[in-house]
Amino acid sequence: MKTAIIFDCEFLCLEGSQRRFWCAAHDPDPVIAEIGAVKLGLEGDFPILSTYKAYVRPIDRFGNLYTLDPFFTTLTGITEENIKIEGMSLQDALAGVDGFSDGARFWSWGKDELNMIAISCYVAGIQPPIPAHRFDNAVKLLIAAGMPIEDLAKTPSNKLADYYGVEHPHLQGHDALDDALSVSYTLQHLMKAGHLRSEVFDRN
Repeated sequence: MKTAIIFDCEFLCLEGSQRRFWCAAHDPDPVIAEIGAVKLGLEGDFPILSTYKAYVRPIDRFGNLYTLDPFFTTLTGITEENIKIEGMSLQDALAGVDGFSDGARFWSWGKDELNMIAISCYVAGIQPPIPAHRFDNAVKLLIAAGMPIEDLAKTPSNKLADYYGVEHPHLQGHDALDDALSVSYTLQHLMKAGHLRSEVFDRN
C-alpha cells in the first residue's frame, strides 16, 4: 500500500526558549529527545498502519548528556528515567525511523527536519542519514484541503484533530507520537471526507 510518514520531534528547551530563539546563554541546543512517527495508508480507507517512537539521548556539542530541565519534563512528560532506560543514540533513532518509513516521504507540522534533525546532527557531528528531498511540510496538505491560512497560523499540531472535531483516543500534547497522531487523524478524516486527495502527497 502507498503510504506517508507523519512525524514529530520533541527537542530540549527551557521556559521561554522559543521566545528567545534558543539564544540565551543558559538555553540548551534544541536537540532531539524524542521522535514519533505514524505510517498512514493513502489508499482504501486510509488506515493508520503502524507507529514508531524513540527516546533519544540528548547530547551537547561536547559529547555530554544533557540534564533535562523540569520545565521540559512538565511540558513533554519525558523524564530522566525515560532517557536512561529507553534512550538511544541519535544515529540509531534516525536509522530506526528511516527503516520504519520503507522509503516513504516524511511530513511534519512545519519543518522539523530543519529545526530539529539538522541541528541535532550538526551538534552531534554526524551526517544526516535521510536526504532533505524526502521531507515535506504537512501545512501544505491542510492548505490543499482548504484550511484558512489564519487558522493554520494559530493551530499547533496537537490541536489539529480537535479543530476538525475528529474523534480520537486521548492524546498528550507535546508528546512526539501523539502530536504525529493528531496530524494523522486529521489527514485521514480529510481524505475520507473527500476534502484532500492522496495525489497531493506526491506533489513537490
